[in-house]
Amino acid sequence: MRKGDSLVAHMDWALFATYIVMLIIGMATVYSVAYNEDHPNIYEYSEKYGKQLVWLGISLFLGLMVFLIDSDIYRKFSVPIYLFTLFLLVIVLFTPKINGARAWLGIGSMGVQPAEFAKIGTALLLARFISTVNVKQQNIQTVLIANAIILMPMVLILLQPDAGTFVVFTSFLFVMYREGITYDPLILRVINRIPGIRFKSTWVGGHFIPILFVVIMLSVVTLLMSNEVLEFSFLPNVKVPGFYSVVATLLLISLLFLIFLRVVSARRERGRATLVVILGFSMAAGLSSVVNYGFQGLRSHQKDRIELFLGMKEDPNGKDYNRNRAMAAVGSGGFLGKGYREASVSSVRSNHVPESETDFIFCPFAEEWGFAGTFILVALYMFMLVRIIIIAERQRAVFNRVYAYTVAMILFYHFAINIGMNIGFAPVIGIPLPFFSYGGSSMMSFSVMMFILLKLDSQRRDVLQ
Repeated sequence: MRKGDSLVAHMDWALFATYIVMLIIGMATVYSVAYNEDHPNIYEYSEKYGKQLVWLGISLFLGLMVFLIDSDIYRKFSVPIYLFTLFLLVIVLFTPKINGARAWLGIGSMGVQPAEFAKIGTALLLARFISTVNVKQQNIQTVLIANAIILMPMVLILLQPDAGTFVVFTSFLFVMYREGITYDPLILRVINRIPGIRFKSTWVGGHFIPILFVVIMLSVVTLLMSNEVLEFSFLPNVKVPGFYSVVATLLLISLLFLIFLRVVSARRERGRATLVVILGFSMAAGLSSVVNYGFQGLRSHQKDRIELFLGMKEDPNGKDYNRNRAMAAVGSGGFLGKGYREASVSSVRSNHVPESETDFIFCPFAEEWGFAGTFILVALYMFMLVRIIIIAERQRAVFNRVYAYTVAMILFYHFAINIGMNIGFAPVIGIPLPFFSYGGSSMMSFSVMMFILLKLDSQRRDVLQ
Protein backbone atom coordinates (compact mmCIF):
# COMPACT_ATOMS: atom_id res chain seq x y z
CA MET A 1 0.00 0.00 0.00
CA ARG A 2 1.15 3.57 -0.61
CA LYS A 3 0.01 6.52 1.44
CA GLY A 4 -2.11 9.21 -0.16
CA ASP A 5 -1.05 12.85 -0.13
CA SER A 6 -4.13 14.23 1.61
CA LEU A 7 -7.25 12.54 2.90
CA VAL A 8 -9.21 15.78 2.82
CA ALA A 9 -8.23 16.41 -0.79
CA HIS A 10 -9.52 12.96 -1.76
CA MET A 11 -12.77 13.23 0.20
CA ASP A 12 -15.94 13.15 -1.86
CA TRP A 13 -17.04 16.71 -1.12
CA ALA A 14 -20.29 16.39 -3.05
CA LEU A 15 -21.51 13.60 -0.76
CA PHE A 16 -20.22 15.35 2.36
CA ALA A 17 -21.93 18.62 1.40
CA THR A 18 -25.22 16.80 0.75
CA TYR A 19 -24.96 15.14 4.15
CA ILE A 20 -24.42 18.51 5.88
CA VAL A 21 -27.34 20.09 3.99
CA MET A 22 -29.59 17.22 5.07
CA LEU A 23 -28.53 17.67 8.70
CA ILE A 24 -29.32 21.38 8.60
CA ILE A 25 -32.74 20.91 6.98
CA GLY A 26 -33.55 18.07 9.37
CA MET A 27 -32.56 20.11 12.43
CA ALA A 28 -34.63 23.05 11.20
CA THR A 29 -37.63 20.78 10.71
CA VAL A 30 -37.37 19.28 14.21
CA TYR A 31 -37.14 22.81 15.64
CA SER A 32 -40.20 23.87 13.67
CA VAL A 33 -42.41 20.89 14.48
CA ALA A 34 -41.53 20.78 18.21
CA TYR A 35 -41.30 24.55 18.77
CA ASN A 36 -42.32 25.74 22.23
CA GLU A 37 -43.04 29.44 22.68
CA ASP A 38 -42.06 29.25 26.35
CA HIS A 39 -38.62 27.89 25.42
CA PRO A 40 -37.77 29.32 21.98
CA ASN A 41 -33.99 28.93 22.34
CA ILE A 42 -32.76 26.13 20.08
CA TYR A 43 -30.17 25.23 22.74
CA GLU A 44 -32.88 24.50 25.31
CA TYR A 45 -32.06 20.95 26.39
CA SER A 46 -35.46 20.39 27.99
CA GLU A 47 -37.02 20.54 24.50
CA LYS A 48 -36.64 17.95 21.77
CA TYR A 49 -34.86 20.33 19.45
CA GLY A 50 -32.27 20.98 22.16
CA LYS A 51 -31.68 17.25 22.56
CA GLN A 52 -31.54 16.81 18.80
CA LEU A 53 -28.87 19.51 18.55
CA VAL A 54 -26.80 17.61 21.12
CA TRP A 55 -27.20 14.38 19.15
CA LEU A 56 -26.21 16.22 15.98
CA GLY A 57 -23.04 17.51 17.64
CA ILE A 58 -22.17 14.05 18.98
CA SER A 59 -22.78 12.55 15.53
CA LEU A 60 -20.42 15.02 13.86
CA PHE A 61 -17.79 14.36 16.54
CA LEU A 62 -18.09 10.59 16.06
CA GLY A 63 -17.92 11.11 12.31
CA LEU A 64 -14.69 13.07 12.68
CA MET A 65 -13.20 10.34 14.89
CA VAL A 66 -14.23 7.71 12.36
CA PHE A 67 -12.64 9.68 9.55
CA LEU A 68 -9.32 10.00 11.40
CA ILE A 69 -8.99 6.21 11.81
CA ASP A 70 -7.13 4.34 9.10
CA SER A 71 -9.62 2.68 6.76
CA ASP A 72 -7.93 -0.71 7.03
CA ILE A 73 -9.02 -0.86 10.69
CA TYR A 74 -12.66 -1.34 9.66
CA ARG A 75 -11.81 -4.41 7.63
CA LYS A 76 -9.49 -5.91 10.25
CA PHE A 77 -11.86 -5.32 13.16
CA SER A 78 -15.12 -6.09 11.36
CA VAL A 79 -15.55 -9.37 13.31
CA PRO A 80 -15.17 -7.79 16.80
CA ILE A 81 -17.44 -4.90 15.79
CA TYR A 82 -20.08 -7.34 14.53
CA LEU A 83 -19.85 -9.53 17.65
CA PHE A 84 -20.09 -6.46 19.89
CA THR A 85 -23.30 -5.33 18.18
CA LEU A 86 -24.70 -8.86 18.56
CA PHE A 87 -23.82 -8.72 22.25
CA LEU A 88 -25.74 -5.45 22.61
CA LEU A 89 -28.73 -7.00 20.81
CA VAL A 90 -28.71 -9.84 23.34
CA ILE A 91 -28.34 -7.51 26.35
CA VAL A 92 -31.24 -5.32 25.24
CA LEU A 93 -33.60 -8.32 25.37
CA PHE A 94 -33.30 -8.26 29.17
CA THR A 95 -34.20 -4.58 29.56
CA PRO A 96 -37.67 -3.27 30.50
CA LYS A 97 -40.14 -2.79 27.67
CA ILE A 98 -40.63 0.70 26.23
CA ASN A 99 -43.66 1.14 23.97
CA GLY A 100 -44.09 -2.62 23.83
CA ALA A 101 -40.53 -3.47 22.77
CA ARG A 102 -37.17 -4.15 24.40
CA ALA A 103 -35.11 -2.06 22.02
CA TRP A 104 -33.36 0.57 24.15
CA LEU A 105 -30.31 0.66 26.39
CA GLY A 106 -30.52 3.53 28.87
CA ILE A 107 -27.60 5.90 29.31
CA GLY A 108 -28.49 8.42 32.00
CA SER A 109 -31.63 10.22 30.91
CA MET A 110 -31.08 9.10 27.31
CA GLY A 111 -31.05 5.80 25.51
CA VAL A 112 -29.55 4.22 22.44
CA GLN A 113 -30.99 1.60 20.12
CA PRO A 114 -28.46 -1.19 19.45
CA ALA A 115 -30.35 -2.33 16.34
CA GLU A 116 -29.30 0.88 14.57
CA PHE A 117 -25.63 0.14 15.15
CA ALA A 118 -26.07 -3.53 14.24
CA LYS A 119 -26.56 -2.36 10.64
CA ILE A 120 -23.00 -1.01 10.65
CA GLY A 121 -21.53 -4.18 12.14
CA THR A 122 -23.40 -6.38 9.68
CA ALA A 123 -22.40 -4.19 6.72
CA LEU A 124 -18.71 -4.34 7.67
CA LEU A 125 -18.61 -8.11 8.26
CA LEU A 126 -20.61 -8.90 5.11
CA ALA A 127 -18.25 -6.70 3.10
CA ARG A 128 -15.22 -8.47 4.59
CA PHE A 129 -16.62 -11.95 3.97
CA ILE A 130 -17.58 -11.26 0.36
CA SER A 131 -14.15 -9.72 -0.27
CA THR A 132 -12.48 -12.98 0.82
CA VAL A 133 -14.43 -15.43 -1.36
CA ASN A 134 -14.45 -16.12 -5.07
CA VAL A 135 -18.09 -15.62 -5.99
CA LYS A 136 -17.50 -17.26 -9.38
CA GLN A 137 -16.75 -20.50 -7.54
CA GLN A 138 -19.25 -20.08 -4.72
CA ASN A 139 -20.51 -23.14 -2.90
CA ILE A 140 -23.11 -23.96 -0.27
CA GLN A 141 -20.78 -22.87 2.52
CA THR A 142 -20.42 -19.41 0.97
CA VAL A 143 -24.18 -18.98 0.69
CA LEU A 144 -24.87 -20.23 4.24
CA ILE A 145 -22.20 -18.06 5.89
CA ALA A 146 -23.32 -14.92 4.03
CA ASN A 147 -26.93 -15.53 5.07
CA ALA A 148 -25.95 -16.37 8.65
CA ILE A 149 -24.18 -13.00 8.97
CA ILE A 150 -27.48 -11.30 8.09
CA LEU A 151 -29.88 -13.66 9.88
CA MET A 152 -28.30 -13.63 13.35
CA PRO A 153 -29.00 -9.93 14.05
CA MET A 154 -32.37 -10.22 12.26
CA VAL A 155 -33.53 -12.95 14.67
CA LEU A 156 -32.42 -10.94 17.72
CA ILE A 157 -34.15 -7.81 16.38
CA LEU A 158 -37.34 -9.78 15.74
CA LEU A 159 -37.31 -10.91 19.38
CA GLN A 160 -37.42 -7.29 20.61
CA PRO A 161 -39.69 -7.01 18.50
CA ASP A 162 -38.71 -4.34 15.95
CA ALA A 163 -40.42 -5.14 12.65
CA GLY A 164 -39.16 -1.98 10.94
CA THR A 165 -35.45 -2.66 11.47
CA PHE A 166 -36.04 -6.34 10.67
CA VAL A 167 -37.35 -5.31 7.24
CA VAL A 168 -34.37 -2.98 6.68
CA PHE A 169 -31.97 -5.91 7.14
CA THR A 170 -33.42 -7.57 4.03
CA SER A 171 -31.62 -4.82 2.07
CA PHE A 172 -28.42 -6.85 2.49
CA LEU A 173 -29.89 -9.55 0.24
CA PHE A 174 -29.78 -7.11 -2.69
CA VAL A 175 -26.10 -6.45 -1.98
CA MET A 176 -25.43 -10.19 -2.08
CA TYR A 177 -27.27 -10.39 -5.41
CA ARG A 178 -25.22 -7.47 -6.77
CA GLU A 179 -22.02 -9.32 -5.85
CA GLY A 180 -23.18 -12.57 -7.45
CA ILE A 181 -23.95 -14.60 -4.31
CA THR A 182 -27.15 -16.49 -5.09
CA TYR A 183 -29.01 -19.50 -3.75
CA ASP A 184 -28.11 -21.57 -6.82
CA PRO A 185 -25.61 -23.88 -5.04
CA LEU A 186 -28.15 -24.68 -2.32
CA ILE A 187 -30.97 -25.27 -4.81
CA LEU A 188 -28.72 -27.47 -6.97
CA ARG A 189 -27.74 -29.58 -3.98
CA VAL A 190 -31.42 -30.22 -3.13
CA ILE A 191 -32.45 -30.96 -6.74
CA ASN A 192 -29.50 -33.21 -7.51
CA ARG A 193 -30.27 -35.43 -4.53
CA ILE A 194 -33.29 -36.68 -6.46
CA PRO A 195 -32.36 -39.99 -8.18
CA GLY A 196 -31.86 -39.66 -11.93
CA ILE A 197 -31.74 -35.84 -11.89
CA ARG A 198 -28.58 -33.85 -12.60
CA PHE A 199 -28.68 -30.08 -13.07
CA LYS A 200 -25.48 -28.16 -13.71
CA SER A 201 -27.03 -24.74 -13.11
CA THR A 202 -30.32 -23.01 -12.38
CA TRP A 203 -31.85 -19.80 -13.67
CA VAL A 204 -32.69 -18.51 -10.18
CA GLY A 205 -29.52 -16.43 -9.74
CA GLY A 206 -29.99 -14.48 -12.95
CA HIS A 207 -33.69 -13.81 -12.41
CA PHE A 208 -33.67 -12.44 -8.86
CA ILE A 209 -35.79 -9.36 -9.58
CA PRO A 210 -38.62 -11.19 -11.46
CA ILE A 211 -38.70 -13.86 -8.75
CA LEU A 212 -38.86 -11.17 -6.06
CA PHE A 213 -41.77 -9.54 -7.89
CA VAL A 214 -43.65 -12.87 -8.03
CA VAL A 215 -42.93 -13.47 -4.33
CA ILE A 216 -44.32 -10.05 -3.39
CA MET A 217 -47.43 -10.47 -5.54
CA LEU A 218 -48.13 -13.97 -4.20
CA SER A 219 -47.63 -12.76 -0.64
CA VAL A 220 -50.06 -9.87 -1.15
CA VAL A 221 -52.70 -12.16 -2.71
CA THR A 222 -52.31 -14.60 0.18
CA LEU A 223 -52.75 -11.82 2.73
CA LEU A 224 -55.83 -10.50 0.95
CA MET A 225 -57.40 -13.97 1.05
CA SER A 226 -56.24 -14.88 4.56
CA ASN A 227 -59.41 -13.62 6.29
CA GLU A 228 -61.84 -14.62 3.55
CA VAL A 229 -64.20 -17.59 3.84
CA LEU A 230 -65.55 -19.09 0.62
CA GLU A 231 -69.05 -20.52 0.48
CA PHE A 232 -70.59 -22.54 -2.37
CA SER A 233 -74.29 -22.51 -3.30
CA PHE A 234 -74.19 -26.18 -4.30
CA LEU A 235 -72.54 -27.08 -0.96
CA PRO A 236 -74.42 -24.96 1.59
CA ASN A 237 -72.74 -26.43 4.66
CA VAL A 238 -69.18 -26.22 3.36
CA LYS A 239 -67.00 -23.21 4.15
CA VAL A 240 -63.45 -23.06 2.79
CA PRO A 241 -60.81 -20.64 4.16
CA GLY A 242 -59.65 -18.25 1.43
CA PHE A 243 -56.05 -19.37 1.81
CA TYR A 244 -56.91 -22.78 0.33
CA SER A 245 -58.31 -21.10 -2.76
CA VAL A 246 -54.87 -19.60 -3.35
CA VAL A 247 -53.26 -23.04 -3.15
CA ALA A 248 -55.98 -24.50 -5.40
CA THR A 249 -55.37 -21.74 -7.95
CA LEU A 250 -51.63 -22.39 -7.87
CA LEU A 251 -52.30 -26.11 -8.40
CA LEU A 252 -54.57 -25.40 -11.38
CA ILE A 253 -52.00 -23.08 -12.98
CA SER A 254 -49.27 -25.67 -12.42
CA LEU A 255 -51.34 -28.43 -14.04
CA LEU A 256 -52.14 -26.29 -17.09
CA PHE A 257 -48.48 -25.27 -17.40
CA LEU A 258 -47.41 -28.91 -17.05
CA ILE A 259 -49.77 -29.97 -19.84
CA PHE A 260 -48.41 -27.20 -22.05
CA LEU A 261 -44.78 -28.19 -21.40
CA ARG A 262 -45.42 -31.88 -22.07
CA VAL A 263 -47.01 -30.97 -25.41
CA VAL A 264 -44.27 -28.60 -26.64
CA SER A 265 -41.16 -30.19 -25.11
CA ALA A 266 -39.18 -33.13 -26.46
CA ARG A 267 -39.80 -36.55 -24.94
CA ARG A 268 -36.38 -36.64 -23.23
CA GLU A 269 -37.07 -33.29 -21.57
CA ARG A 270 -40.53 -34.14 -20.19
CA GLY A 271 -39.23 -35.61 -16.95
CA ARG A 272 -37.21 -32.51 -16.21
CA ALA A 273 -40.14 -30.25 -17.14
CA THR A 274 -42.41 -32.18 -14.76
CA LEU A 275 -39.87 -31.82 -11.97
CA VAL A 276 -39.53 -28.07 -12.55
CA VAL A 277 -43.32 -27.59 -12.36
CA ILE A 278 -43.61 -29.70 -9.21
CA LEU A 279 -40.78 -27.78 -7.55
CA GLY A 280 -42.30 -24.47 -8.63
CA PHE A 281 -45.71 -25.39 -7.22
CA SER A 282 -44.17 -26.69 -3.98
CA MET A 283 -42.17 -23.51 -3.46
CA ALA A 284 -45.14 -21.24 -4.26
CA ALA A 285 -47.50 -23.21 -2.01
CA GLY A 286 -44.85 -23.24 0.74
CA LEU A 287 -44.39 -19.48 0.49
CA SER A 288 -48.14 -18.93 0.59
CA SER A 289 -48.42 -21.15 3.68
CA VAL A 290 -45.59 -19.33 5.46
CA VAL A 291 -47.15 -15.94 4.71
CA ASN A 292 -50.62 -17.06 5.79
CA TYR A 293 -49.67 -18.71 9.07
CA GLY A 294 -46.99 -16.11 9.76
CA PHE A 295 -49.63 -13.39 9.37
CA GLN A 296 -51.97 -15.19 11.75
CA GLY A 297 -49.17 -15.34 14.31
CA LEU A 298 -48.48 -11.59 14.27
CA ARG A 299 -49.43 -9.32 17.13
CA SER A 300 -52.82 -7.65 16.76
CA HIS A 301 -51.40 -4.17 16.08
CA GLN A 302 -49.05 -5.56 13.42
CA LYS A 303 -51.94 -7.35 11.69
CA ASP A 304 -53.99 -4.17 11.87
CA ARG A 305 -51.28 -2.15 10.11
CA ILE A 306 -51.00 -4.64 7.27
CA GLU A 307 -54.77 -4.99 6.88
CA LEU A 308 -55.26 -1.23 6.87
CA PHE A 309 -52.47 -0.74 4.33
CA LEU A 310 -53.88 -3.40 1.99
CA GLY A 311 -57.41 -2.04 2.36
CA MET A 312 -58.67 -5.18 4.07
CA LYS A 313 -60.33 -2.98 6.69
CA GLU A 314 -61.01 0.72 7.22
CA ASP A 315 -60.69 2.65 10.45
CA PRO A 316 -59.64 6.23 9.58
CA ASN A 317 -60.35 7.64 13.04
CA GLY A 318 -59.10 4.66 14.98
CA LYS A 319 -56.29 2.26 14.20
CA ASP A 320 -55.51 3.99 10.89
CA TYR A 321 -55.55 7.44 12.46
CA ASN A 322 -51.77 8.05 12.16
CA ARG A 323 -51.57 7.23 8.47
CA ASN A 324 -54.82 9.04 7.69
CA ARG A 325 -53.70 12.24 9.45
CA ALA A 326 -50.23 11.99 7.87
CA MET A 327 -51.70 11.93 4.37
CA ALA A 328 -53.97 14.84 5.27
CA ALA A 329 -50.98 16.86 6.49
CA VAL A 330 -48.96 16.16 3.36
CA GLY A 331 -51.90 17.09 1.13
CA SER A 332 -52.63 20.29 3.05
CA GLY A 333 -49.24 21.70 2.02
CA GLY A 334 -50.39 22.27 -1.54
CA PHE A 335 -47.81 23.27 -4.14
CA LEU A 336 -45.75 25.86 -2.22
CA GLY A 337 -46.66 24.99 1.38
CA LYS A 338 -47.82 27.10 4.31
CA GLY A 339 -44.41 28.46 5.28
CA TYR A 340 -41.82 27.68 7.94
CA ARG A 341 -43.32 26.99 11.40
CA GLU A 342 -46.80 27.39 9.93
CA ALA A 343 -47.74 23.69 9.95
CA SER A 344 -51.12 23.31 11.61
CA VAL A 345 -52.11 19.69 11.00
CA SER A 346 -48.77 18.03 11.79
CA SER A 347 -47.24 20.21 14.52
CA VAL A 348 -46.58 18.77 17.97
CA ARG A 349 -48.83 21.49 19.41
CA SER A 350 -51.90 20.33 17.46
CA ASN A 351 -51.12 16.63 18.07
CA HIS A 352 -53.14 15.65 15.01
CA VAL A 353 -50.23 13.53 13.73
CA PRO A 354 -48.66 11.46 16.53
CA GLU A 355 -44.86 11.05 16.33
CA SER A 356 -44.65 13.95 13.86
CA GLU A 357 -41.07 14.64 14.95
CA THR A 358 -39.90 11.03 14.49
CA ASP A 359 -41.49 8.53 12.10
CA PHE A 360 -43.78 11.13 10.51
CA ILE A 361 -41.39 14.07 10.24
CA PHE A 362 -41.91 14.15 6.47
CA CYS A 363 -45.47 15.43 7.17
CA PRO A 364 -44.55 18.81 8.72
CA PHE A 365 -41.87 19.35 6.10
CA ALA A 366 -44.40 18.67 3.33
CA GLU A 367 -47.01 20.87 5.00
CA GLU A 368 -44.58 23.77 5.37
CA TRP A 369 -42.88 23.58 1.97
CA GLY A 370 -45.48 21.88 -0.20
CA PHE A 371 -44.86 19.84 -3.33
CA ALA A 372 -42.00 22.11 -4.43
CA GLY A 373 -40.10 21.57 -1.18
CA THR A 374 -40.66 17.83 -1.05
CA PHE A 375 -39.50 17.56 -4.67
CA ILE A 376 -36.22 19.22 -3.68
CA LEU A 377 -35.91 16.95 -0.63
CA VAL A 378 -36.48 13.80 -2.70
CA ALA A 379 -33.98 15.11 -5.26
CA LEU A 380 -31.38 15.53 -2.49
CA TYR A 381 -31.91 11.95 -1.31
CA MET A 382 -31.71 10.65 -4.87
CA PHE A 383 -28.51 12.62 -5.47
CA MET A 384 -27.04 11.13 -2.30
CA LEU A 385 -27.95 7.59 -3.37
CA VAL A 386 -26.60 8.04 -6.88
CA ARG A 387 -23.41 9.57 -5.50
CA ILE A 388 -22.89 6.59 -3.18
CA ILE A 389 -23.37 4.18 -6.11
CA ILE A 390 -20.79 6.16 -8.13
CA ILE A 391 -18.42 5.91 -5.17
CA ALA A 392 -19.06 2.16 -4.95
CA GLU A 393 -18.25 1.58 -8.60
CA ARG A 394 -14.93 3.42 -8.50
CA GLN A 395 -13.49 1.38 -5.62
CA ARG A 396 -10.50 -0.86 -6.23
CA ALA A 397 -11.13 -3.01 -3.17
CA VAL A 398 -14.08 -5.41 -3.06
CA PHE A 399 -14.53 -4.63 0.65
CA ASN A 400 -15.00 -0.93 -0.08
CA ARG A 401 -17.43 -1.58 -2.94
CA VAL A 402 -19.62 -3.98 -0.98
CA TYR A 403 -19.73 -1.66 2.04
CA ALA A 404 -20.73 1.28 -0.18
CA TYR A 405 -23.60 -0.72 -1.65
CA THR A 406 -24.83 -1.71 1.82
CA VAL A 407 -24.94 1.98 2.78
CA ALA A 408 -26.86 2.80 -0.41
CA MET A 409 -29.42 0.05 0.17
CA ILE A 410 -29.96 0.85 3.86
CA LEU A 411 -30.50 4.54 3.07
CA PHE A 412 -32.82 3.66 0.20
CA TYR A 413 -34.94 1.38 2.41
CA HIS A 414 -35.30 4.06 5.09
CA PHE A 415 -36.01 6.83 2.59
CA ALA A 416 -38.53 4.85 0.52
CA ILE A 417 -40.41 3.20 3.38
CA ASN A 418 -40.57 6.29 5.60
CA ILE A 419 -41.93 8.55 2.86
CA GLY A 420 -44.20 5.70 1.75
CA MET A 421 -45.61 5.55 5.29
CA ASN A 422 -46.35 9.27 5.19
CA ILE A 423 -48.21 9.20 1.87
CA GLY A 424 -50.01 5.87 2.30
CA PHE A 425 -47.81 3.77 0.02
CA ALA A 426 -46.29 1.63 2.79
CA PRO A 427 -47.53 0.19 6.10
CA VAL A 428 -46.58 2.02 9.29
CA ILE A 429 -43.64 0.04 10.68
CA GLY A 430 -41.65 2.69 12.53
CA ILE A 431 -38.68 3.51 10.30
CA PRO A 432 -36.97 6.93 10.78
CA LEU A 433 -36.13 9.27 7.91
CA PRO A 434 -32.30 9.46 7.67
CA PHE A 435 -30.78 12.73 9.01
CA PHE A 436 -34.29 14.12 9.69
CA SER A 437 -36.16 12.15 12.33
CA TYR A 438 -35.70 13.09 15.97
CA GLY A 439 -33.54 10.56 17.81
CA GLY A 440 -29.92 10.03 18.69
CA SER A 441 -29.46 6.40 17.68
CA SER A 442 -30.46 6.84 14.04
CA MET A 443 -28.58 10.14 13.74
CA MET A 444 -25.36 8.66 15.13
CA SER A 445 -25.57 5.38 13.23
CA PHE A 446 -26.24 7.03 9.86
CA SER A 447 -23.46 9.55 10.48
CA VAL A 448 -20.93 6.88 11.44
CA MET A 449 -22.01 4.81 8.44
CA MET A 450 -21.54 7.80 6.13
CA PHE A 451 -18.12 8.81 7.50
CA ILE A 452 -16.81 5.24 7.24
CA LEU A 453 -17.79 5.36 3.57
CA LEU A 454 -16.11 8.75 3.09
CA LYS A 455 -12.97 7.41 4.77
CA LEU A 456 -12.83 4.25 2.65
CA ASP A 457 -13.31 6.31 -0.49
CA SER A 458 -10.67 8.88 0.47
CA GLN A 459 -8.07 6.09 0.76
CA ARG A 460 -9.13 4.12 -2.30
CA ARG A 461 -5.95 5.17 -4.14
CA ASP A 462 -3.85 3.52 -1.43
CA VAL A 463 -5.32 0.10 -2.23
CA LEU A 464 -3.44 -1.81 -4.91
CA GLN A 465 -5.87 -4.70 -5.37
